Amino acid sequence: MSFSTTEPPFRFRAGTSPLLISMPHVGTHVPSALAARFTPEAREVHDTDWHLEQLYDFADELGASVLVATHSRYVIDLNRPPDGASLYPGQSVTGLCPVDTFNGTPIYAHGQVPGEVEIAQRREAIWEPYHRKLALELSVLRAAHGIALLWDAHSIRSVVPRFFTGTLPDFNLGTNKGASCDTLLEQVVFDAAQQAAPGYTSVLNGRFTGGYITRNYGVPEKGVHAIQLEMTQSSYMQERMPFNYLKGTARGVQVHLRRMLETALGFAYASKG
Repeated sequence: MSFSTTEPPFRFRAGTSPLLISMPHVGTHVPSALAARFTPEAREVHDTDWHLEQLYDFADELGASVLVATHSRYVIDLNRPPDGASLYPGQSVTGLCPVDTFNGTPIYAHGQVPGEVEIAQRREAIWEPYHRKLALELSVLRAAHGIALLWDAHSIRSVVPRFFTGTLPDFNLGTNKGASCDTLLEQVVFDAAQQAAPGYTSVLNGRFTGGYITRNYGVPEKGVHAIQLEMTQSSYMQERMPFNYLKGTARGVQVHLRRMLETALGFAYASKG
């Protein structure tokens, strides 16, 4: 089996501030030949980070650059290492080209799981271009502003027993346990998240400490600071099909989401003196 796609690997728009928002799991495209190998459930791409572009519709007002994936994470996961190594050894995770859903159900019909050659083709067609663009734009921002902020935007169902017990906090900030950004930036952004209480809950470096993107690109000593935010989908949308965006609910959380990003930008501008 081989892989090909006619869909570009990402969409990008450039901003004017030091902030780059990455959305590696919002894509829903699955090439038709590959979709034919999926189970009916997998074709519905349930584990998408739905509606994040709409949730972050204020990004342009902040001058943010925005990098958006087009393909489903079921095709290839842009937030996993290229060699497929586990981000959380000893815990249940999905892989670079996952074979099961968050519920543990098969993505592929019997005998249709991709082999190493096909995985390499997907990596070349989708993963590598996305990461080349991500690295390039961070370099551009660093050169233009003296600092670059990477905000890796994610969302997930609030209850996924496979990955965590009970209900997930609404704002799950990850900084690779403090390694991917300046300590002060980490603290002021987390403080901004906590200001959303009592309506929302938050945690820093809890179950989700940041995936490959946060861990790989956050190099604060070189002026590149990365933070991952994993949000509960219940805070802005329906968590079950048809996965509708809930405008009224989303407006409530957008206020706090924007505050976190404005706080991060405040840090960036202050650090320039």
